[in-house]
Amino acid sequence: MTEQIRTGEPIIIAEGLRKRYGSNIAVDGIDLTVYAGEIFGILGPNGAGKTTTLEMMEGLRKPDQGSIQLAGFDAVTQIDKVRPLIGAQLQTTALFDYLTAGELIELFASLYDAPEPRVRVVKLLGMAGLLEKRDSRVHQLSGGQQQRLSIALALVNDPLVAFLDEPTTGLDPGARRNLWQTIRDIRDSGTTVVLTTHYMEEAETLCDRVAVMDYGRVIALDTPRALIRGLNAAATINATMQNGAIALARLETLPAVITASTQDSHLGLSTTDAQSTMIGLLDLATRLNIRLADLRSSQATLEDVFLSLTGREYEPQDGEPEPAGTSEPRQSRRFGRG
Repeated sequence: MTEQIRTGEPIIIAEGLRKRYGSNIAVDGIDLTVYAGEIFGILGPNGAGKTTTLEMMEGLRKPDQGSIQLAGFDAVTQIDKVRPLIGAQLQTTALFDYLTAGELIELFASLYDAPEPRVRVVKLLGMAGLLEKRDSRVHQLSGGQQQRLSIALALVNDPLVAFLDEPTTGLDPGARRNLWQTIRDIRDSGTTVVLTTHYMEEAETLCDRVAVMDYGRVIALDTPRALIRGLNAAATINATMQNGAIALARLETLPAVITASTQDSHLGLSTTDAQSTMIGLLDLATRLNIRLADLRSSQATLEDVFLSLTGREYEPQDGEPEPAGTSEPRQSRRFGRG
């Protein structure tokens, strides 16, 4: 059944998913379809239901209502058939501190009865950018390196789908961007990636499609670019005029300009086509022999999408607390200390 799934075909179909903890509704009747070969993001603030949704797809939590098909199998009633097809990096992972990165991958490969575990060590550490850390013990790795190792461990069984729950939380910007490339490499190797994040920039940069969740519901689902384009929001251009001034009337006639403003030496433009306006502004400044400094353009973002849909600012925080009234503990992978 799984051999028939090709890139671009549905690999996960979730319909009417609901999950309640006491009086708290964590997931409120969502529908999601994930296509093979994509990085699919579930984006939302803390408590939106992202992790609960992921854990139902992984078979770690049973939905109160709804169905989940993964590679043609029922992820609730046929979980034994689903588990060999997936890999999971959970929010909390504790590893044997005194095993090396290579030893850990060999250990996990043996648990999955994967063929050629030593070959797999080289492949996975290479994908994670950790080959030079093969003989380093876990406690000697940086936070970003440990995150990449935990993702490599989720791939020891060559899964069809890799689930990554907040994979970059707590990392510095450099480590986060390195991990983004690792995730792209996983997708490019043929594994579908489903991840949760509360970072707008991460979803916008990394994901092929993104479901925006809020209060347990999916409020938008499309490519990041399509979601932003659907706002019909204006771009802005700002600059400082260093050796003169451009008259407001002339700025207002630039291509695609909606509004223009000047204050002291600063100019600001709102435009429906940032590229056309920028070209026109540079041409005008050149003809008037005016130097422009601090020239910058900004487009609408997924944060603007969230604001448009909810009427409030997006305020993420590291770590997603368990919803009030939760009767089940947050799932974590625990392997103790060496």
